[in-house]
Amino acid sequence: MLGFEITAQSTETRARAGSMTTLHGEIKTPVFMPVGTLGSVKALSVEEVKECGAQIILGNTYHLYLRPGCEVIDLFKGLHGFMKWDGPILTDSGGFQFFSLAKLAKTTEEGVSFQSHIDGSRHVFTPEKSVEVQQSLDSDIIMCLDECIAYPASHEAAKKSLELTTRWAARCKTFWEEMTFRKNALFGIVQGSMYKDLRAQSARELADLDLPGYAIGGLSVGEPKDLMMEMANHTLPLLPQDKPKYIMGVGTPEDLVELTAMGADMFDCVMPSRNARNGKLFIDSGAININNAVHRMDTGPLDPRCSCYTCRNYSRAYLRHLFKANELLAYRLNTIHNIHYYTTLMAEMRIAIAEDRFNDFRNDFYNKRTIGPMSPIGPI
Repeated sequence: MLGFEITAQSTETRARAGSMTTLHGEIKTPVFMPVGTLGSVKALSVEEVKECGAQIILGNTYHLYLRPGCEVIDLFKGLHGFMKWDGPILTDSGGFQFFSLAKLAKTTEEGVSFQSHIDGSRHVFTPEKSVEVQQSLDSDIIMCLDECIAYPASHEAAKKSLELTTRWAARCKTFWEEMTFRKNALFGIVQGSMYKDLRAQSARELADLDLPGYAIGGLSVGEPKDLMMEMANHTLPLLPQDKPKYIMGVGTPEDLVELTAMGADMFDCVMPSRNARNGKLFIDSGAININNAVHRMDTGPLDPRCSCYTCRNYSRAYLRHLFKANELLAYRLNTIHNIHYYTTLMAEMRIAIAEDRFNDFRNDFYNKRTIGPMSPIGPI
């Protein structure tokens, strides 16, 4: 069962710091969760992920169910043993994959029937099945099956979708309580597209289920950035204040700072790892493209203020050489730096909240950014 305690609250914003207790350890919030979709944060070992400062990682139920399959992971008594990660794990329900692979899936009241993108085999995910698979993975935090819809959507379609999501959440809760006796933590997912009244309805109905935590889904699905932020800012205060609040699939460093100011506690995104593999690296002044010729003769580290393994040991010139030569080491070193950047950013925000100087931290964060923010990279 999840324990959650708010340990500090900003007096100038809704930013808060807290502590979550799980079966596999404590998590300090606000926290960023590196994405390990297939039981691996791409290019890194679990030792490297831990050295980067990650407290919890995210695995994907849909992908792990299809490959390698629960029967394989069961041999190791769950995903922790399979991938040798001894910290907390959160698993998504599969709902976002059914959205992104919509041509292969059909949604009904019962659940989602879908065709594997790997071999074409047919499967059905009900709310109960989603919880069962996540329990087999032995996740510390599991997500209710939800229906995520594209932007734009009509008010009628968004309302129908969120109400289905609420009914599925109630079924997930019943099965979770009967099967696991609340061993792990079940989070509900707020939907409602870009309609404030529907977001409020979804938050209210899910809060009535009294779940251990809540997530805001259906953001970063093609809507303008300012609209995404408006929906998050509207929805976060509507969720129970004594429960962790998770923004799913977001985002840039700027997003994390602003959403933390709004009261969010948890984040995940493929941006640091995917951008690393594309040569886009985050530093205090913004982000750089290591492929650019300006780095060819640069003997200095990527960021002299960064304490990650990459910056302690390698130059920009070497990182550019590896990337230009398509050397696999480029992916590892770049990913180490980007994940470390994200976890360090969260740690700095936790300290700023504890010392009640979050606004000063936010101002300093933007004052350092001489390079413009990076563009969103789209869905997983």
